[in-house]
Amino acid sequence: MRVLAVTNIYPTSTTPTRGTYVEQQIKSLKEIGFDVEIMLIDRLHSGMREYTKLPARLRTTIAKFQPDVVHAMYGGVMAAQVTQTVKDRPTLVTFHGSDLLGEHLSGIKRQLLASFGVWASYRAARQASGVIVVSKNLRDALPKTIPPNRINIIPCGIDLGRFRPMDSATCRDQLGWDASAFHILFPANNGDPVKRPALAEAAVNEVRNLGVRAELHYLQGVPYDKVPIWINASDMVLLTSLHEGSPTVVKEALACDVPVVSVDVGDVSERLYALNGCYVSAADPQILAGNIIRVYSGTRRVASRSSIEAFSLREIAYRVKQVYESVIRPSSKRVSLPTA
Repeated sequence: MRVLAVTNIYPTSTTPTRGTYVEQQIKSLKEIGFDVEIMLIDRLHSGMREYTKLPARLRTTIAKFQPDVVHAMYGGVMAAQVTQTVKDRPTLVTFHGSDLLGEHLSGIKRQLLASFGVWASYRAARQASGVIVVSKNLRDALPKTIPPNRINIIPCGIDLGRFRPMDSATCRDQLGWDASAFHILFPANNGDPVKRPALAEAAVNEVRNLGVRAELHYLQGVPYDKVPIWINASDMVLLTSLHEGSPTVVKEALACDVPVVSVDVGDVSERLYALNGCYVSAADPQILAGNIIRVYSGTRRVASRSSIEAFSLREIAYRVKQVYESVIRPSSKRVSLPTA
């Protein structure tokens, strides 16, 4: 089966940490036998004008590659254009978070652009042959007119070979971290206000006021192959986001048996449910600090890896495969799109 993956979040030489979860999903689809062509819409470097070129590029790529399904791996304007342009074969859209939830803590210009992106996501969801969302809260954010049988909840997968328990002392030594401090990892994202770093910093300051030598580390700009070292070097991961879909870093931490303290966001409550040593907290510095202290006073490691095995890259790839098969109609005729 041939899949054309259209995405605007994918690692490049200048942004090697952007969209690694999309890269990993494409890699896993190839490993189970799919022929996947990647069409990158590099809006980050080329600006919004990339979207004006998208329909023509898409027609040309489809004419050459002849995919069985076109998969928009993010929502917004890009997904709306894909589903509007492609009418001769099935289209699928995966929504990850802000593409359906918007950005409520950014500046007014960014909020307006994000609101337009959400509107475009609604349009794409209505036009697509099928929809994937990475969490239940994103399913609930979709227009109620979308038939439930077209919606699939499939989180992004985790490379369980890469993300595994490692010796914390060795990892800290590699990073030059103080062996006597309590290390808290915060999944920063280029200063994204949605991550609420100020809330994380306030919580850590409360912990310090209680006499704990806590160090807050920002997981930002770290090469993907080094992320397991950062996670294993940490005593815990702290998540304070206003909204999320299915935060990959939480599943990665659990695959490494590293505790997580998080506000109730995205699918975090589902992932942490009944896991001793992990805590879902109110978005309050003092309450967060209290849960951080509980981790500090505990074993510093949790038995969580088994809870995340269903989210291996391979397992998730097979779930996506089932969605592809459900939207493809073998008897339908393929009519090539004009290239101009």
